[in-house]
Amino acid sequence: MSIAAARKRAQGTGRPMLQPGIDPWLILPVLLLAAIGLVMVGSASISVAESQGLGSFHYLVRHCIYLVLGVLLGSMVRLIPISVLEKTCRPMMLLAALCLLLVFIPGLGHTVNGSTRWINLGFVKFQAVEAVKLMVIIYTAGYLVRKADKLDARFFDTFKPLLLVGILCGILLLQPDLGSAAVLTAVVGGMVWLAGAAWRHVAVLVGLVVPVFGFAAMEPYRLRRIVSFMDPFADPFASGFQLVQALIAVGRGEVTGVGLGASIQKLYYLPEAHTDFIFAILAEELGLLGVIFILALFMLMVTRIMSIGMIAHRLGRPFAGHLAFGIGLWLGLQAMVSMGVNLGVLPTKGLTLPLISSGGSSMLMVCLALGVVFRIRYELDVEMQRHAPRTRQRRASS
Repeated sequence: MSIAAARKRAQGTGRPMLQPGIDPWLILPVLLLAAIGLVMVGSASISVAESQGLGSFHYLVRHCIYLVLGVLLGSMVRLIPISVLEKTCRPMMLLAALCLLLVFIPGLGHTVNGSTRWINLGFVKFQAVEAVKLMVIIYTAGYLVRKADKLDARFFDTFKPLLLVGILCGILLLQPDLGSAAVLTAVVGGMVWLAGAAWRHVAVLVGLVVPVFGFAAMEPYRLRRIVSFMDPFADPFASGFQLVQALIAVGRGEVTGVGLGASIQKLYYLPEAHTDFIFAILAEELGLLGVIFILALFMLMVTRIMSIGMIAHRLGRPFAGHLAFGIGLWLGLQAMVSMGVNLGVLPTKGLTLPLISSGGSSMLMVCLALGVVFRIRYELDVEMQRHAPRTRQRRASS
């Protein structure tokens, strides 16, 4: 749809498609989620820090530092035109593979709990896959623009981005990190589908992907996780321990919660209470009402990002549209998986809850991605304002 047609459609409804300035329906849930994250990291991490011989507010201070750095990074990215990202999208998949391979270099890679996922930069440890998620989204957005007229006709053009992501997933499984591999695959698959790929091609891709992940899940330790997920109380002190403690936390919260700071499960019972399982502590302290509020905030944020992507497509900005779709899918799917794990709906996976969990790498990259979305929104506003006088002049002459 042309810009003029998009403007005419918007004017027909009697309201602009986007209000000038920063979108309040996007900035509001982002700010609220970040604020709740600060409070919950402070509440959940005190006992963890003390048990490690650190200051009581060590993780809270670190979380604040990363949040400030993330805001600065997002603000800087907002100054970069989307056209620059489009011009640099081709090498992004190669850069993503290199980032994932860096963790296997002796002295550079850092291992935690048997997983080698971090790059040791000396003063900080960075989880490579968090940057890879955004790189893959940028590459896929550019690819979908280049192949826009072929996706519904040629199967290979639909399959190629998933094939490349499959290579990255193979590297991730060596780290190992099945959760991030699944999220990456789902995000790229969702972007391809939203770009207009034929249903028959999508069905074939699903038929290829599901058995691969099923085979990967047959690793003994992953199989134990699945078995314990099905019935965690069958082995509550070993394989099912973490999920049992998370479910106890959720159950204790009931409707209104036990009160902020009054969680019992964070006192050395629930491992990773301030990172992967912070949502269970939130459910314990804030109850069902808090859980519903968090779900509503994530739904509002993701819905608004997707709507910005739709508007970008209507204004003839397909790369920006695909980019917004990818970021919305990433944040939405990762939040869904993280909350599902905490609630016992999905098998245990080490994924952070965006904007809430303690984790510097995740916070920095989520803020960067949101900065990209705000840039898209800004450019759409500028384009709308640029064409507004011309539209008004045509209406007056008619």
